[in-house]
Amino acid sequence: MWSRGLPGGVGWADVLNEAVMRALNGSRRWPEGVPLLAFLSGVMRSLCDEHWRRARRESVRMVHQDPVAGAGAWGDAATAPDPERVLAAAQALAAINRMFADDPAALKIITGLGEGMTAREICGLYGMTERDYDSARKRMRRALLRGGLSWSLR
Repeated sequence: MWSRGLPGGVGWADVLNEAVMRALNGSRRWPEGVPLLAFLSGVMRSLCDEHWRRARRESVRMVHQDPVAGAGAWGDAATAPDPERVLAAAQALAAINRMFADDPAALKIITGLGEGMTAREICGLYGMTERDYDSARKRMRRALLRGGLSWSLR
């Protein structure tokens, strides 16, 4: 359940395998009196949380690239996103922009969220009321779910 939708193509079998490996090598201790399934379930949940945190950190790095410095803004090559992720992110953003091409309020919200703005800042910048913002956000959420996308919208 926790591994559903993990980025990077990681599936439940990968998470289970990693949980078992960590239990066997001693990096995760099995507390006495805890059933095996409960223990492995907790380790798997922890691994999934760890994977999501890593994915969020990588996406923050992608968003904060210095366009003036170009590729060198990533520092060493180990922290640079791979070209497939950059392409996937660009394609996802293009699909979202196409999906909301006829909804100016949604495009304003997307732009504001992309720049790290809060709902209040977006409303102030674009002259939207809180009700307009909430209505557009609900439309966006429904459209994203209908389109098979389940990103959360703040």
